[in-house]
Amino acid sequence: MRLSVRGGRRPLPALLLGVVALLTGCGDDEPPATYSAEIRRTAMGVPHIKAADWGGIGYGYGYAQAQDVLCTIANAMLTYRGERARHFGASATIPFQSTIGQPNNLDSDFYHRHVLNDEVMQRLIAAQPERLKQLVAGYAAGYNRYVRELKAGGQPDAHAACRNEAWVAPLTDTDVFRRMYAAHFAAGYSNFLAMIANATPPAAAAPAGVSASARRARTAPVRLAVAQDRLPSFQVGGTDGVGSNMIGFGTAATGDGSPLLFGNPHWYWRGPDRFYQAQFTIPGELNVAGTSFLAVPVIQIGYTDQIAWSHTVSAARRYGLFQLTLAPGDPTSYMRDGASVKMTARPITVQVKQSDGSVTPVSRTLYESQYGPVVNLGAIHPALGWNTSTAFAIRDINAENFRVFRVWLRWSQATTLDEVARIQREEASIPWVNTVAVARGGSQAWYADIGAMPNVSPSQLTSCATPLTAALSNALPRTPVLDGSKSSCDWQSDPDSVQPGALGPSRMPGLLRDDYVLNSNDSYWLANTSAPLTGYPDILGPAGTASISFRSRLAHLLVHARLAGTDGYGGNKATSETVRAMVLNSRALTAELLKDQAIAMLCSPPASITVTTDALTGETFSPARTVDPTDACSALQAWNNKGAIASRGAHVWDEFWTRASRIPEASLFQVPFNSADPLGTPRDLNVAMAATLRQAFGAAILRVQASGFAMNATRGETLFAPRGTEKIPLFGGCGSQGYFTIACSPSRLDQGGYNLDTATSANSYLQVVRFPSEGVEAYTFLTFSQSDDPASPHYSDYTRAYSAGQWQRMPFSESEITKDPALSTVRISE
Repeated sequence: MRLSVRGGRRPLPALLLGVVALLTGCGDDEPPATYSAEIRRTAMGVPHIKAADWGGIGYGYGYAQAQDVLCTIANAMLTYRGERARHFGASATIPFQSTIGQPNNLDSDFYHRHVLNDEVMQRLIAAQPERLKQLVAGYAAGYNRYVRELKAGGQPDAHAACRNEAWVAPLTDTDVFRRMYAAHFAAGYSNFLAMIANATPPAAAAPAGVSASARRARTAPVRLAVAQDRLPSFQVGGTDGVGSNMIGFGTAATGDGSPLLFGNPHWYWRGPDRFYQAQFTIPGELNVAGTSFLAVPVIQIGYTDQIAWSHTVSAARRYGLFQLTLAPGDPTSYMRDGASVKMTARPITVQVKQSDGSVTPVSRTLYESQYGPVVNLGAIHPALGWNTSTAFAIRDINAENFRVFRVWLRWSQATTLDEVARIQREEASIPWVNTVAVARGGSQAWYADIGAMPNVSPSQLTSCATPLTAALSNALPRTPVLDGSKSSCDWQSDPDSVQPGALGPSRMPGLLRDDYVLNSNDSYWLANTSAPLTGYPDILGPAGTASISFRSRLAHLLVHARLAGTDGYGGNKATSETVRAMVLNSRALTAELLKDQAIAMLCSPPASITVTTDALTGETFSPARTVDPTDACSALQAWNNKGAIASRGAHVWDEFWTRASRIPEASLFQVPFNSADPLGTPRDLNVAMAATLRQAFGAAILRVQASGFAMNATRGETLFAPRGTEKIPLFGGCGSQGYFTIACSPSRLDQGGYNLDTATSANSYLQVVRFPSEGVEAYTFLTFSQSDDPASPHYSDYTRAYSAGQWQRMPFSESEITKDPALSTVRISE
């Protein structure tokens, strides 16, 4: 085992000094190293990993991530191994948000043991390219090295929250692959975690033929009062939904020889699905920078010196449900084309910590059909639960999509935009996101929603419907819910399908433009307002039949104003400087369009409001509460319609519009959506809704009053990231309020303010990338900072820079890295 260090202008980290001391005396007569890497950290602690091979890259990355986010990774590995209840008990919930939400430990353990079972992991690993296997093995080795060093007493002040815990333990290659596979299901299985984990059969009834009443139930219309609050959000995360923005500008927009990419996922600030920034370099073979989830040793959003790409969550469905007609007398067998098919039983035992510290086994047997896991939908409606005649199974297209990480590996070595598009079509493996990409020497920008998607024909949606599937389809729009008793209802394959049951890439949308393409989580329809995309399968999302979000509208308006030269930034080209300013300007489109109308309706003149209900929380006030809106009206009138740090009164609009927007669109607006005017409609508040809007305004005032914040408090006072005893002021707002600059916290204003550390949808990793004649010019942010350890200098430095709007010019070339004033270097091998 070898380690050497070289510092730059900052002090050598204490960890490295401790490790050097531990390794003093190691001789030079050791056998050749299996893994070797050079970790060069520049400003904000970003590691640039350099190695001679793929295993070395993984080794350096595993070590670097463990240095920065050990506690989060170690805790998350308990999730993927299904071992949370052993250490934290059954009923406690996962302490951070991720693509599975925050389920209780017991449900999480059973789900992960079931879906990430050993058999499927063996198949997934066998299907991976050798380079990825080497990356993963190296990652586990690097992570494990750091754990050994820490457990031996290295850097005694680091990772105080977890360093002495028994669950901070070595990883296997399979652990890392299990974590990577779990990310496949963010748009499918993950939304049904508790329903899968609790899908156990009823007691078997006495064998009998299908009754007349059962036959009628399969043909008679069914009206279900579905529990709307139990339906999955299908937006990968919290109630506001995880989103993203990305814009690709062609050279007609940039005005020079280089296209430009802006990418900005709105993502988690804590937990294993948060991003981590790095660069990987194998001289002569690989040079890619960007970001990935924790414990995923592949750059998922990023750039090379030839291409740049980003992603946004797609509107396309990636899963479907099948109604199983159970065999008479056997609730674990189902009928298919008249024959009985036995479900696959998977007995699972989870160890559960008790209140006295002892550990007790808890067992369940979960089941799988040929479509996928059985899912108990009884929480949505009792008729959808697993009973003696009917059950449901869920199929996730990404369960058999073992190509997911292969596309990013191939992109990291691509050289042209044509190659990027070709790889995307060949693999058709992007799991649940859209793509925008640009490339050196190209004049165009590329948008695509090309990945793994179910292939269900319109005729199947009709011929394979039952009363229950029809009722469920109404509750879950664009989700294919089919009759599982007929093979004719199986998902289909196209001539160019890459996997069985998947759409072929020729039936998925893509667009090349020399002006711009963008996506802000609405469907593929308006990647460019001058070239609407239509004619694709319904499962991809609406195309001109539904309004786009206020955030998407603002995205297009920002681009249009930039190219028209009317946004005040000077000129009319999409330069790196102007784009960096434009995307952080914190405009709130709903306020720009509707605030004056709301003030005229609610504040002219201000009159006391009697509040009986809060539409946001469902709370009823008895007796009714009376509020004086004068201060709130004054704050809104003075507000500049932005969520900048110094803007006053933004939180009043936040609280009002969050409630007002719960009114159905058809009732809320005077002018309905018109596909011929997608950026201008819907518009104008409906005066007929004045009484309801007054209730929303009154409830918003009550929330602000309860918070203790003044009506004219600044955005930076109410929106922040806590770091130690300090609250770092931040800017932006929620996409539902029409912000493009996203900082959306699920924490309540009256519970201390909008704390972005709980965010499931906020600016996370940002990049603005272009290709000058030499090198690559990349400006970046990692808004929450690299480390989760309060003892680390990189726990808050990037967050402070983001608060100040100080984009980081990220070094990429060897000369840029070696000249970085903050450079420190560690060489490790074993």
